[in-house]
Amino acid sequence: MSFKIDRGLFKYDFIDHYAVLCVPVDADVKEIRKRYLQVARRLHPDSSLTETAAQKHLGNELLSKLVNPAYEKLSGDRTRTEYILILSQIGKRLVQESSAVTLNTGLARQLVEAANIDHFYKTAIAKLAQTQYDSLEQALQVIAQASELNLVYLMRSAGKASAAPPPAQPKAQSGTPQPNTPKNPPPAPAPAPPKEDLIVEQYIRRAQSLIDKNQFAPAKVELQDALKLEPKNSRCHSLIAMVYLKQNQLKMAKIHFDNALKLDPSDETALQWKPKIDKALGQQPSDQKVTSSPNNGDKQPDKSGSGLFGGLFGGKKK
Repeated sequence: MSFKIDRGLFKYDFIDHYAVLCVPVDADVKEIRKRYLQVARRLHPDSSLTETAAQKHLGNELLSKLVNPAYEKLSGDRTRTEYILILSQIGKRLVQESSAVTLNTGLARQLVEAANIDHFYKTAIAKLAQTQYDSLEQALQVIAQASELNLVYLMRSAGKASAAPPPAQPKAQSGTPQPNTPKNPPPAPAPAPPKEDLIVEQYIRRAQSLIDKNQFAPAKVELQDALKLEPKNSRCHSLIAMVYLKQNQLKMAKIHFDNALKLDPSDETALQWKPKIDKALGQQPSDQKVTSSPNNGDKQPDKSGSGLFGGLFGGKKK
């Protein structure tokens, strides 16, 4: 069973783990754990609240496919820090694209106009949490509501931060001699590299290590997360193109090699493989299709016959 949510942050191909647990995006580890235990008890198949076999099955699916992964992501210090960083970047991006953002719930629209953002947001999230999993059939709708609140809160927080005035300078008192200020002050030290760059490099290193071990599926996840943080990173596009190529998903590989070359026309990997992919796709039978779902749930093409993967790499590989 798959769960599709197309509102709030989910609409931007992002899994909103905070909405799944219905906790604020600034919740600490203790609050996250407390909420997880509440939800897990509610959804467990042995819970007295899941009476019918269908409810037990649905509760177990929600627990295993949404709730447990959310807790796993948010309970670890490193994974939570990286996740929060991605959230802040999404908030900044949505501020620039605010005219295209649509809201479906009254709560989210009220949060847009709320004078006290934090109070309204946390009160609304707490209210949704009280009944989030009372009706398992309606749980996805409540998660979508919570995600819309998270979206608005992130946008308003990012907008407020970018509009913050510079700190006021102390006024000089009249009659008080001021120290002589040098006309040419020494240059300020170079700023440290942005934390986002360091995080992206970590994703790339982990992905490269996984690729070297032929573990392409987890490597793709690492690179997808990196591209959410830095969508114009040519190295990320080139690496994920190689992952798709290794998985014989040639059209997706071509898309990312094209992106890599637009960002860095001298990318050696893209220059080497893109012509071969173009040639292979040109020779591909018209009835053989490579499809991908909107959330990158790519399907493997039919590998009967000679196979393009074998043609490019000279043999069948895992």
